[in-house]
Amino acid sequence: MILFDQIIFGPVISRRLGLSLGVNLLPIDAKICSFNCIYCECGFNTTMREWPMPKRPQVRECLEAKLRAMTLEGRLPDVITFAGNGEPTLHPDFEAIIDDTLELRDRFCPDAKVSVLTNSTRIHKVSVYRALRKVENPILKLDSAFDETLRILDQPVGRLFSVAWLTEQMKRFEGDFIIQTMFLRGEHEGKAFDNTTDVEVEAWLDVLDQVKPRQVMIYSLDREAPVKSLQKIPVIELNRIAEKARVRGFNVSVAG
Repeated sequence: MILFDQIIFGPVISRRLGLSLGVNLLPIDAKICSFNCIYCECGFNTTMREWPMPKRPQVRECLEAKLRAMTLEGRLPDVITFAGNGEPTLHPDFEAIIDDTLELRDRFCPDAKVSVLTNSTRIHKVSVYRALRKVENPILKLDSAFDETLRILDQPVGRLFSVAWLTEQMKRFEGDFIIQTMFLRGEHEGKAFDNTTDVEVEAWLDVLDQVKPRQVMIYSLDREAPVKSLQKIPVIELNRIAEKARVRGFNVSVAG
């Protein structure tokens, strides 16, 4: 498994975003998340809760130093992406860090977009919602329209998380957001799953119709996962799913 050992990492070539400079707001030696996804490249969650998150001034200092260096190199990022070792919106100063990032972006690389990869568990929080509305690319996760499948794939830490709740929260974005979906099949703890079946895909499309994202990103496994029984979905199947969404009017990108 991979843990990001710096606050600012990359830049890397993202399958979905271009030249991406990463920001990790979680500890550099622990995985902290409100999901415990069976496919996460960072592995399963760290059990201890005492791991320190980087402080807001530290994040700003590291990001400014990196953007200065990239400016001197003449190689500016296409996007600044909040990802890293877990769920970035768990950071208590998330909104303030977003404000700092937007200020630095405007100064050093005004053409770059700011993206946040979030599992959507905290979009009901006022400060988190407000921060996500400030960035160009709030990328919200939706791996299934069925609670049972979602619990197998994503293993939410909070017991009250459900697709119905998530659907209502996504509607608040009024279409100005991106949905990201991981398609997989396999087995975990004796339970088989496949979110590419006709029933799964039709239900997923119905949720898209309700929340109306401006873009949909679909993908499958690219790196090692903590559960070894997972099966990567071939690009040809992902494209079939994408076409069904395009027929309904959605802008869909596919990363195999």
